[in-house]
Amino acid sequence: MSQGLPADEPPIHDLIGVGFGPSNLALAIAVAEHNAASPDHAVTAHFLERQTSFGWHRGMLIDDATMQVSFLKDLVTLRNPASRFTFLSYLKERGRLVDFINAKSLFPLRVEFHDYFEWCAARLDDEVSYGHEVVEVRPVEVDGQVRHYDVVSRGADGAASVHRARNLVLATGLRPRLPEGMETGERIWHNSELLHRVDGVDADAARRFVVVGAGQSAAEVTAYLHDRFRSAEVCSVFARFGISPSDDSPLANRVFDPSAVDDYFGAPEDVKRMIMGYHANTNYSVADLDLIEDLYRRTYQEKVLGVERLRWFNTSRAVEAADTGSGVRVVVESLTTGKRTDLDADVLVYATGYRPGDPLALLGAAADRFHLDDQGRPLVERDFRITADAAVRAGVYLQGGATEHTHGITSSLLSNNAVRSGEILDSILQRRPEEALQPAAV
Repeated sequence: MSQGLPADEPPIHDLIGVGFGPSNLALAIAVAEHNAASPDHAVTAHFLERQTSFGWHRGMLIDDATMQVSFLKDLVTLRNPASRFTFLSYLKERGRLVDFINAKSLFPLRVEFHDYFEWCAARLDDEVSYGHEVVEVRPVEVDGQVRHYDVVSRGADGAASVHRARNLVLATGLRPRLPEGMETGERIWHNSELLHRVDGVDADAARRFVVVGAGQSAAEVTAYLHDRFRSAEVCSVFARFGISPSDDSPLANRVFDPSAVDDYFGAPEDVKRMIMGYHANTNYSVADLDLIEDLYRRTYQEKVLGVERLRWFNTSRAVEAADTGSGVRVVVESLTTGKRTDLDADVLVYATGYRPGDPLALLGAAADRFHLDDQGRPLVERDFRITADAAVRAGVYLQGGATEHTHGITSSLLSNNAVRSGEILDSILQRRPEEALQPAAV
């Protein structure tokens, strides 16, 4: 642990953001807007991203896939509708504003929203170092207190660099989740890899695909493979009786409102579990009703024509998967009868969701100074700052799924992104020490 601050130490940033997906991109916008409005109290910030360019779920940017949230839940509108970073400002610059209005939809194409994210990121390019993976965080002590963090990152050339900060904002994203004991491989993918790997499959030779999962991604992958590989069979495997529709009704959607975060955060633990149980069907293991109906129409049409390429293995699970050298053998077990079916497939795709990574892993030995609940999860304050020992004055803030247990179902989603970034910035501003009021040059 570093001790003291020699006079020739490098400038200290008010915040370093680890990861530069939509969450920290929204925070970077909030910082830029604050600095433009209050140049005398500017916040010094920098962001480190291991990808070589901005990217958000690129492997699932299927051409006709649409967003599941309104375009008004972009990176800024709920915080600052007058911002130059709104989705509508993006459409105006792209020359599609009138066309989008005429389309009469709240839900843009996913590829379009990704382009909007890239458009925003390009305007903040000086604030982020791409191709820099954070490998270590070193707490810096001053007079017995942790006042700063040295964030060590390694670039594509292997060279290490160090940024010092008063606060860290961790937005390291989610990790693909696979069933226990299963691993990805040449012919076994997680759906996040779909578009990165599907071009390697011979469309003329492919005969069967197996998709495991019952949510939006599973339904999208099933439809996509069924469209693309016209001579192949697509087998959908899931434990439910049918794919359930997501509840996007207006009253249920209020669980994503910014005010719902306050309600959830202040609720007793049993009430939090109840809320998650009631409203999990707004996001988890559910699909858009239009997509479900489209898949059913395909199934019925194939029955009529006598060529059934879309097969459903409901109330079932994939219990074994083995690469055979020329494909993958998947053993599917019926949960109701116990019957097992061997499926020889070209590719097995797990569309089984994501899990948050360990947000404290980067902090090394200093992680012991941050507080956990009785289930080993970080204790997170309302302003998204992790509770720490009194001697830890430098803040660590979390963005993403690692705060779902404290802040509710919206934590890993886009719905509250704009507001959350503003709240984190406000917290950092309110806690700034006197020496930070005249910020150092970046």
